[in-house]
Amino acid sequence: MHGAERGAADSRGRGGGDSRGAGDWWRRKSSPAKVETYTRWSFHFFGLAEFAAVGVPFGSGVWQGPVLWLPLITVVHCTLSAVTASRALDWTRGRRPRPVRLMVAFALVTAAVAAVALWTAEHGPGGKEVDTAAGGVFGIVLIFAACVTTLGVRGWRQALAVVAGYAAASGALALSLGAPAPAVLVSVAAVLIGGGFMATTSVFSVWLLDTVYRLDEARETRARLAVAEERLRFGRDLHDVMGRNLAVIALKSELAVQLARRGRPEAVEQMIEVQRIARESQREVRDVVRGYREADLGVELLGAQGVLTAAGIACEVRGEVGGLPSEVQSALGWVVRETTTNVLRHGNAGRCAVRVRVTDGKVVLTVENDGAEGTDGANRAGAKAGADGADRAGAKAGADGAGSAGGGSGLAGLAERLRKVGGTLEAGIAGDGLFRVVAEVPLVVKDPVVSEVHA
Repeated sequence: MHGAERGAADSRGRGGGDSRGAGDWWRRKSSPAKVETYTRWSFHFFGLAEFAAVGVPFGSGVWQGPVLWLPLITVVHCTLSAVTASRALDWTRGRRPRPVRLMVAFALVTAAVAAVALWTAEHGPGGKEVDTAAGGVFGIVLIFAACVTTLGVRGWRQALAVVAGYAAASGALALSLGAPAPAVLVSVAAVLIGGGFMATTSVFSVWLLDTVYRLDEARETRARLAVAEERLRFGRDLHDVMGRNLAVIALKSELAVQLARRGRPEAVEQMIEVQRIARESQREVRDVVRGYREADLGVELLGAQGVLTAAGIACEVRGEVGGLPSEVQSALGWVVRETTTNVLRHGNAGRCAVRVRVTDGKVVLTVENDGAEGTDGANRAGAKAGADGADRAGAKAGADGAGSAGGGSGLAGLAERLRKVGGTLEAGIAGDGLFRVVAEVPLVVKDPVVSEVHA
């Protein structure tokens, strides 16, 4: 009895694991990849819809006897339709050459199935029900063929040419098999209208997929340009500081060499001046680095809200930052900057909330987003660092998705920065798909340490 219960529990556990695995597979996809998957399977569904439309009369007993092979060859057309749609979508994404031979084969199979269906409707065995069903097959395969073929062309003109070509082919087939003129006109109009509607769906789907990928590439390009612009700014500031001082050092060093060769005591004074300028340059470089690394919390909050909103992520910012010490604003500003970057790069969030509050002599910054990728126990550990002593090393980063940058080095760097001003950092999964980062910094910062750049 207990063994049976354990077996049932194991079965439920395995089922739950499969369900979570499927959900994780979907969540791991980027937004463009999700749109592409949806688009691809939508066209596969068109093949199933085509077969369903042809197979409906099967339940009423129409496809029996010698006409049974008509729905069977339609299955071949549906399968080839799904394969052609998949290869054509790969071509639109630049992953393979245009499937010209496959498209030609698909058009020939379409013509063959349409001809057989029309011959069955006009001259084949069976009664009126068979004739009506066969005529439906004739129109359906041509309409869906126009839909799939437009995936392999570019532009509205080529798509309209494809639809017009299938409509003209339907009229030519109908005339060649002896169909009356009214039936020919009806078939041409049906293929033109139905194929035009389906072709419009195809063209719009490809356009939407291309737009989503371009927007994603534009977002990445904008992030790279922002980094490059910041590097250029830092380079300009460093050049402005060091350029003049290095020129003066070179000039005075050369003068000191000439004076020393002549045995003049002024050489010592010149070297003392060189030493003073070198120390001044060192101080100015540190000032540049300090200014480069300081961040204004209010500016960072506004920037994060603007960037996330532009990326399609609803961002809510609450709390006042006015009057906070500069050291506190700088430390928390870096938290906002890092978490915003992680939300954009490593997650598929749709919502992000940032809250700043002052409580018990501490400033608490909370950043939450719904783009976490998993809920495993290892991820729940998150990242935590405190100010219990200089011997505590950094942070323990446990979330890889929306909250960390490549294994947690970003969180570890933030924790180290906060530790130097007496703050703490906690990060981890806070719920189903919810990732939370909480940074606390005391209002009174004693002897803040400003990090320097190390080669």
